[in-house]
Amino acid sequence: ILLTCGDVQGKFNDLFNRVRTIQKKSGQFDLLLCVGDFFGKTEESEAEWQEYKTGAKKAPIHTCVLGAASQATVKYFPSADGCELAENITYLGRRGVFTGASGLQIAYVSGREALQEPAPAHCFTPKDLLALVAPLVNNSKFRGVDILLTSQWPRGVWQFGNNPEVNTKCCGTASVANLADKLKPRYHFAAVEGAHYERLPYRNHMVLQENAQHVSRFIALASVSNPAKKKYLYAFNIVPMKSMEPSELVKQPQDVTENPYRRSGKEKLQRGKTGLDPAEEEEPAAQFFFDLSRGGKRPSDEGDRPPWDGERRAQPTGPCWFCLASPQVEKHLVISIGTHCYLALAKGGLTPFHVLVLPIGHYQSVVELASEVVEEMDKYKAALHKFYKSRGERCISFERNYRSQHLQLQVVPVPLDKCATEDIKEAFMVQAGEQQMELMEIPEHTDLKQIAPPGTPYFYVELDTGEKLYYRIQKHFPLQFGREVLASEALLNIPARADWKECKQTREEEEQCSATLRDAFKPFDFALED
Repeated sequence: ILLTCGDVQGKFNDLFNRVRTIQKKSGQFDLLLCVGDFFGKTEESEAEWQEYKTGAKKAPIHTCVLGAASQATVKYFPSADGCELAENITYLGRRGVFTGASGLQIAYVSGREALQEPAPAHCFTPKDLLALVAPLVNNSKFRGVDILLTSQWPRGVWQFGNNPEVNTKCCGTASVANLADKLKPRYHFAAVEGAHYERLPYRNHMVLQENAQHVSRFIALASVSNPAKKKYLYAFNIVPMKSMEPSELVKQPQDVTENPYRRSGKEKLQRGKTGLDPAEEEEPAAQFFFDLSRGGKRPSDEGDRPPWDGERRAQPTGPCWFCLASPQVEKHLVISIGTHCYLALAKGGLTPFHVLVLPIGHYQSVVELASEVVEEMDKYKAALHKFYKSRGERCISFERNYRSQHLQLQVVPVPLDKCATEDIKEAFMVQAGEQQMELMEIPEHTDLKQIAPPGTPYFYVELDTGEKLYYRIQKHFPLQFGREVLASEALLNIPARADWKECKQTREEEEQCSATLRDAFKPFDFALED
């Protein structure tokens, strides 16, 4: 049973008195791990420390601390290699792996990222990270570490998860994110931001593509005795990875999300300022990413990455009917225009309010979208959910990334009294089975990007409950499959409308339908608020 603590900042008595109280209630803990700045900068904290250093006072638990996270506290650490600072208080060192008697493996890096060479004493360098990572991951049996301790946060850890109460524009560093990605810690603790944040657990494998691995949990802790009473101590029970049954180790909790650090190569080329791009507001001089397959380090990709300026994304190979700037686009069908996406009436729709959500710029599929486009697409989906619900309908969306040039997310309302969600799911499964296609259910909180690398042809449907079905297209795929299922007798019972070409309207009719939908959707249209 372990305790972890955020920045102590010289408030030793406050910390150890709190620990004594906890131990009286809950029994003895094995170890206290301190991340962030352990020492303070005031005369008062200096006086408190002298009592522990001279032995007048003693820590009530074996305490392991990280090195200085600021220049002012470097003087308290006599050696970079780690040493005993006082009875029961051990400095772990600049970086390394500490293995407990039980086999528990704790990897750690002290201080902050160095932004220049030679690095100040309170900073770590790319060499430190490589020296820590290489021996671990080059071992074929390496599955991850039990615990990772860093003072700084990993950049973008909040991606796909719950949001922390910090300024995400300038919080954390990409090298720590890369370290966490490589070491796959079951628990990763950090501090120095003065905030408490427990991120939803994230997985370390790609669903349906890789064998299941354990999940990681990131926990940031506030400073000791902070006036806002934010949590600064975290108690947890952990069985070392090496002592666990593999099936037990890889169990996935209900709220697991995808990995915040994983990026496909193509997406890296297309990323804007989104919170995880290593090039974003980072000083590139110190950014090195480990390319262990070649046994060396290489600068991170930012040097040869085109700047995201909206002009460099994939361009259509010919005229595109759906790029909003294109002369081919039928503007009279447009219902709402956001910053990155727009909403249009579907041509030859299954129902009068069948719509398309489309990116304004040219993207072929959802998996190629930059995160800000995904975000706005999700906003449109949420608005349509509410809109259809107000009309007694459920919202079903599907995408076919096959023989299509520009991403179209089809969103179709299905009246609640026509059928249940279960019926819709079953209809998709049954009809796919009849065509020798296996639709798979994607776990909740899983992003399509994890399953379909860019360029993969696929069909994907999302039900109103959030359940998602996915089929990786092999050779041939019926182009109207999504429409055919929804139009079938079991669901909307309009089989004649399965093919959009059979449902064409005159331009006047389309204009009339668009105007009606635009008016009806107005109360739900967030784009009008901006």
